[in-house]
Amino acid sequence: METHPDIVAMRNRHEMAERATSTNMAQAIEAMAFLTGVYLAASPWIAGFDNLSALAVNNLIVGIAYALLMSGGFGRAYERTHSMAWAACALGVWTILAPWAVYDDVSTTRTIVNNVIVGVLGLLLGLAASAVARGGRQSRTGRDESSRVGRDTSMS
Repeated sequence: METHPDIVAMRNRHEMAERATSTNMAQAIEAMAFLTGVYLAASPWIAGFDNLSALAVNNLIVGIAYALLMSGGFGRAYERTHSMAWAACALGVWTILAPWAVYDDVSTTRTIVNNVIVGVLGLLLGLAASAVARGGRQSRTGRDESSRVGRDTSMS
């Protein structure tokens, strides 16, 4: 059972995800992304546009979602890590567009500057998380093939 291909593949994916998420870079990205989400959630009260209720509620919900999404240890498998990073990118883009897309007239200089800066930061952190996940996948793939060849020859 230990050498069953599915179990070996699952173990390899788990080890790859653990390696990718345990680097200093991945942990720094995760911490900065969490803080970005917390700031986005609190930004209506910090930047002083909490009287604009539609955008304030939008930023609160999107900020909490971003913080929860990006603080999950990047997922425990490559597929989840990669999907979470791209979902974070989408939330970053939405944050940039929100001052113009939200129903109320909320496009003031303060709201635009706040959301564009936080949205760009969220987008860049999502892209960085995706790159970290992809980097772990590519570096592990080369080792998988070479170790698999060694395993196959020893089994025959």
